[in-house]
Parts: sequence; C-alpha cells; structure tokens
Amino acid sequence: MSRHELLNNVSHKNLRIITERNARLGDDMMASLTFPAEFRNIQAHYPIVFNRSPEGVFNPLALFGFREKQNLFLGPNGWDVPYIPMMVERIPFYIGTGANEQRVINIDLDNPHVSETEGEPLFLEHGGTSPFLDRMNGVLSTVHDNMAATQVFIAALVEHNLLESFVLDIKFRDGAEHRFGGFFTVQEERLAKLNAEALGKLHERGYLQAIFMIIASLTHFRDLIERASRLDAGQR
Repeated sequence: MSRHELLNNVSHKNLRIITERNARLGDDMMASLTFPAEFRNIQAHYPIVFNRSPEGVFNPLALFGFREKQNLFLGPNGWDVPYIPMMVERIPFYIGTGANEQRVINIDLDNPHVSETEGEPLFLEHGGTSPFLDRMNGVLSTVHDNMAATQVFIAALVEHNLLESFVLDIKFRDGAEHRFGGFFTVQEERLAKLNAEALGKLHERGYLQAIFMIIASLTHFRDLIERASRLDAGQR
C-alpha cells in the first residue's frame, strides 16, 4: 500500500528517512528504471536492459537480479556497490504538481524507509530543509527532467529498429539452470549496418554514446550470474 502526501514542514516536521538498504525495507527489487543521462554510472555496475509495457512502451532498466524480489546487490552491509540508481535513491519521494504547475515533493508515508525515530531528518529543528532533503530535491529534479528525454531516445532506437528481445540460458556453479527472458537489448548487427547519416544524427543528439553504454553494460551479466551462484539454490 502507498499513502502519498504533499511534503510540508508542519505535518512532517519530525519525519526521518532510513537510508540503510535491505530487503526488510523493500529494497529487494529486481530492477529499477533508469535514463540515458545516468547510463555512464549505471553501466559501471549493472546490465542495462529494456522492458516493454502492455501498451508497447519501452523503458530502460538497471537490472539487479533474475527474478522478482531478487536484488543481488543487497549484502550484509546493505547495497554493496557505490552507485545506486536515482530511481532507487529518491525513494520514498515523488515529484508532484502543485498550483500553477509548480513542482512539489510528495512522500509515501507507508514506505518502510519513513520513520520518526531513526534516519536522516527532513527539516531542521528551527526551520528550513535539511541538507538531506535538499539533495533529494536535486535527485527528483534530475529524474523528472530526464524522463521525457528518455522516451525521445527510445523513439530513436525504435525508428532504427535497434531493440530486440533476448533470452539468456544461465547455468549456475551448482549445476542449476535458469532461462532469463522477457527483456530487450540493442541489436548490434543492425547498429553496425546503419549508414553514416543515421549514425551522425544519433551522435549529434548524444544517443550513440548512450547506445554504447548499453552494450558495454551487458558484460555485467557475468557478475550477476556469479552473485546468484553464491546464493543457496533454494533462494533462487
């Protein structure tokens, strides 16, 4: 369940946010939305793949596991790589629209990261927002500004028929096998066959670099398989 409210320093003056990351707090997610402006940081740690909604809309994802409720980056000391995708970092906050189309911050009061006894304060004791909330406001603004641009990027991929579904047959160290599918990636052969004009337009818009980041990120499937192999077979 979710209970969204417009964040304010009266009703929510005592709220804190637990920044620890673990399954108990709902961080056992298989993937998270991401966007091209973030791909450089994402590809350093996670495979970037695409899902497709029932309406046919593609979305780029940072992949954390091979099944629902499996986040292979959650360890005994929390998230075990230094970069957490912004769509995860911004939890439990959301961008909303107030009067005159002004951006406002909403908070999900039912999210387990919300507390009144532990974590980072949102407001200062004598008024004003905390440095933590200021940083979250910056994260939310970045996410909001990039979501529309993401769909324009994806439209360019679709225009050139560069997205294709894939299936990954995985064999873990203990002999267990798993077929991973239902997602999309860049079709490298079609990319290589694009003419100079098409490649030039993609480059001018900054899309070619983002495409190469997607391709480079796929090497992290080896790391995901290794992480999954370290789990007990009954946990997969």
